Amino acid sequence: MFQTGTLEGSKPEQYAQLLEQARGLMHGEHDRTANAANLSALVYHALPDLNWVGFYFFDGTELVVGPFQGHPACVRIAIGRGVCGTAAATRETQRVPDVDAFPGHIPCDSASRSELVVPLFQGERLVGVFDLDSPRLDRFDEDDQRGLEAIAQAFIDSLPPA
Repeated sequence: MFQTGTLEGSKPEQYAQLLEQARGLMHGEHDRTANAANLSALVYHALPDLNWVGFYFFDGTELVVGPFQGHPACVRIAIGRGVCGTAAATRETQRVPDVDAFPGHIPCDSASRSELVVPLFQGERLVGVFDLDSPRLDRFDEDDQRGLEAIAQAFIDSLPPA
C-alpha cells in the first residue's frame, strides 16, 4: 500500500519530497486516468490553501475535465480561453496571483482567488493541463511553479510513448 509522508523543510525540499511520492505513486502505472486521479488527490491533500487540483485533457478540439479534487468544475474549455486554455495555447505555465485580473478568466469556483496551470505536452502533442486553484490571493510563487512543473513532467513521463 502506498504511504504519503508529511512534507518537511523548505518549500523546495517539500516539493522534492512530494515529487518522490508522486513518482512512487505512479511507478509501473501507465494509465493516464489512474495517474491523474492519484496525483490530484496527492497534491490536493499535501499542499495547503488549495480548493481545486486536477487535470483537463485535450480531446483534439478542446480541453475536457479529467480527474480532480474539489468542487464540480467546468467541463469544456476552448484552447486559448481562460487560464487553462491560455496555458495550452502558449505552452507556458500560467501563474495568476489574482484571477479577477486575468482577462477572460472562467470562474468555475467562485471561491478561487489565484491559479496555477501547467501545460502538459508529450513532445509536440498537447495532452492537457494540470490546474491548481486557491482561495487565497497570490498563493503560488516561483517555488510552487517549479515544484508543480516537475510533478507535471513526472506525469508526462508516466505515459506510454505517443
